[in-house]
Amino acid sequence: MNIILLGPPGAGKGTQANLLVDNHGMRQLSTGDMLRAAVKAQTPVGLEAKAVMERGELVSDEIVSALIDAELNAMDAETGAIFDGFPRTAPQAAMLEEILAKHDRKLDLVVELVVDEDALVDRVTGRYTCANCGEGYHDRHKQPAVEGVCDKCGSTEFKRRKDDTEETVRMRMKEYRAKTAPILPVYEPRGIVHRVDGMASIDEVTSAIEKVLASA
Repeated sequence: MNIILLGPPGAGKGTQANLLVDNHGMRQLSTGDMLRAAVKAQTPVGLEAKAVMERGELVSDEIVSALIDAELNAMDAETGAIFDGFPRTAPQAAMLEEILAKHDRKLDLVVELVVDEDALVDRVTGRYTCANCGEGYHDRHKQPAVEGVCDKCGSTEFKRRKDDTEETVRMRMKEYRAKTAPILPVYEPRGIVHRVDGMASIDEVTSAIEKVLASA
């Protein structure tokens, strides 16, 4: 099964993608991860992408498409793919269709994690992690059992992402609505778009996605 996970930053796409990988043996194709891996491995596409980024330019759709094509080519035909970060625009959606067809695959589902903007601001601005082991916490929803001490490893150092600010979250939501959400009408006529409450608990979101998969 090949699916697209949609949702603004902070909606929980990464968490749910990891669970799909663990529970179903799927492969997460994250644009950012693939770019970093290709640059590190110095593949032809990676070197091209590196040159573009060093010039301060955005990586082209063609480069991203080439990365996805290479990943699918290396994957077992029975392994499902989770597309995270691509497509973001209607032209990219058309490119993905061509790539999938080339590999005798089709897009089965588009799952959007729907969020409330104000609640998302609260979720993102309050989160922080243990600087040692990466365990996640939140100012209001999940604090260490002992104040200032990580439950998992006992470290007393924590960190927050510099871009976890209200201004950044609202800017990303605006960008998501303007650039990514418009691809939904591309898929809605095919009856493959499903919406899940991204503000529910992780377990509840996972359960909802499992029901969508079972009905496909």
